[in-house]
Amino acid sequence: MAQIRAALFDFGGVISTSPFEGFARYERENGLPADFLRTLNSTNPDTNAWARHERNEVTFEAFCSEYESEALALGHTIDAREVLACLSGDIREEMLDAIRRCKERIRTGMITNNISTMTEREGPTMLTMVDGLFDVVIESSREGIRKPDPRIYAMACERLEVEASEIVFLDDLGINLKPARALGMTTIKVTDPDAALAELATTLGIEVH
Repeated sequence: MAQIRAALFDFGGVISTSPFEGFARYERENGLPADFLRTLNSTNPDTNAWARHERNEVTFEAFCSEYESEALALGHTIDAREVLACLSGDIREEMLDAIRRCKERIRTGMITNNISTMTEREGPTMLTMVDGLFDVVIESSREGIRKPDPRIYAMACERLEVEASEIVFLDDLGINLKPARALGMTTIKVTDPDAALAELATTLGIEVH
C-alpha cells in the first residue's frame, strides 16, 4: 500500500450530521412515506432537479419548481425550501479535531456535493465552519460536477498534488466511495463516526481523536 499523503473528507454526513436525519424528520412531520426524499433524489440521479442544482445548472427558483413537480409526479407534495433547510446538520467536533491532527502531518481536502446557497448566504456557512482546516475545498456547485462523477476525484488528486493511491477518503455514501476506490484511494464509509475515526487512525498510524 502506498503511503497516505492526504486525507479527503465529505461534509454532510461526515463533518456534520447526516442530512438524511433531517429528511426523515421532514417526512414524519409532513405525512410522507419513509425515505420518500431519498427515493426522489435517486430517481434519474444525474438529470433530476437535485443533481442539476448541485451542479449549479439551474436557478434556485427553477430548482424549487422542478423539484416540487418531480415529487408530485411520485404522488406527494413537498416544499422545496423546507427540504433544503434540512441540509443544515450539526457539526461533529470530534471530526474537526481529527482533521486538525491530520493537517499537522499530511495534506487535507474537502469534496462535497452542495448548492451555492449553502456557502453564499449571510451568517455562518459550511465554509466558515471549516475555515483553515483544508488545503483544498472542492464544491460541486462551483465546479459544475458532482460525486460520484470520477472527474471530481481526479480534480482532488490534481489539486492536492498527490496520487489517488496516496489519499484516504471519508464519505457516508457507498455510491460516492466506489469510484474513489476504483481510482486507487483508500476509502472509509462513515456510518458510526467513532468507528470511522478509529479506522482513519489505523490507516494513518496516528491518533486522531
